[in-house]
Amino acid sequence: MNGLSQALELTHVSEDPKIPDDVWERFARDSERDIRDSAPKEPSARAREVTERLRRQEARGELPEGWRTGPAGQQKKSRRGLWGVLGVAVAVVVAVVAVKPSLVPGDPFGGGTSSEAVSSPLPEETAAPTAAPSAEASAIPTLDDPFAGSPAMRWADGAAGIAVPQATAVGGLPKAKAEQALELTRKLLVESNLATGTLRGEHPKAALDVLDPVQKDVRGRMETALSKPDRKHDPLWMFSRFNPEEVRLVGDVVKTRGRMTFKAGDHASVVVHADYTFVYPVVQTNGSTEVTRTIIRRVLDVEISDPARYRVTPGKLTVVNWDQDVNNSACDVYDGYLHPEFASAESTGPAPSGPTKDPYDRSRPLGPNRDESCGTVSRI
Repeated sequence: MNGLSQALELTHVSEDPKIPDDVWERFARDSERDIRDSAPKEPSARAREVTERLRRQEARGELPEGWRTGPAGQQKKSRRGLWGVLGVAVAVVVAVVAVKPSLVPGDPFGGGTSSEAVSSPLPEETAAPTAAPSAEASAIPTLDDPFAGSPAMRWADGAAGIAVPQATAVGGLPKAKAEQALELTRKLLVESNLATGTLRGEHPKAALDVLDPVQKDVRGRMETALSKPDRKHDPLWMFSRFNPEEVRLVGDVVKTRGRMTFKAGDHASVVVHADYTFVYPVVQTNGSTEVTRTIIRRVLDVEISDPARYRVTPGKLTVVNWDQDVNNSACDVYDGYLHPEFASAESTGPAPSGPTKDPYDRSRPLGPNRDESCGTVSRI
């Protein structure tokens, strides 16, 4: 079979409609050129004899099946032609992926996008942070995305962010007593800062019921603050409350981050230390769509003592210490509610005179020596 016959054969196969004509023509042209370059310039006598015999057989219709159009020969060439087309397609795909790898599902190169990194949840906080969270990309919170531009976007949702550590026996008290103290502390935090009724300004009965009624200077003070709030009796010391006639929460998620630890106390007790920050996205009830956030950090120390040795109520918490840092709420307003300030609304309190601070900085200590003057926040 000479080079021209092979080229004709390939040209015949290119009539297959499944393969583009331009691909087959290029393939046939290249093959014919290669065959011509490699074929002998002067066929031998044996080659001329075979060619003449085949020509006569073809004239009589005696050529074997597959010489020009038989199934076996077509199948082999079609497969080669298909791989040629697939090779071109694969090359195109590789080039596209090299330019824009994000088009491939699943991020096969493992790089991940910055937005995915931002939205991935943070691991549980197990120790005091050493610095404030890094600055997030500038973004304005909206009704659809109330935590946009906030480090809290990666924090846990609500009660899921209040994890109870594994309890052990401590201070001569059994493991069950430590478990009870931890669970009651968690309940107090949830009912005081996350319960829907509390946030709407309702009476936080479930939270108050966790506190020992024997400790009148705490529970009694809170009851007075809820009924007759003033500068010396402020329910915001322990409860997060908004005036439902002024603002409402955006969505049903409050972001939470913090940690809880426990140790033996001085009064045959288990002392629990809790340090949590809560981020509340809110909008005014006047129809405005502007979203702002109020950020509150609460530090709380409570204990459960041995009722056989101390005058306490079994199953209730005694408050040892509490502190709070409220950010983006009007200063010097003591009506028992938080008053978030909106950029589009006129300020309801005095101009800030204190230092600027980052409300997301959980590395800052809270205590009696800090500046409690009305300041400004670096971000919300």
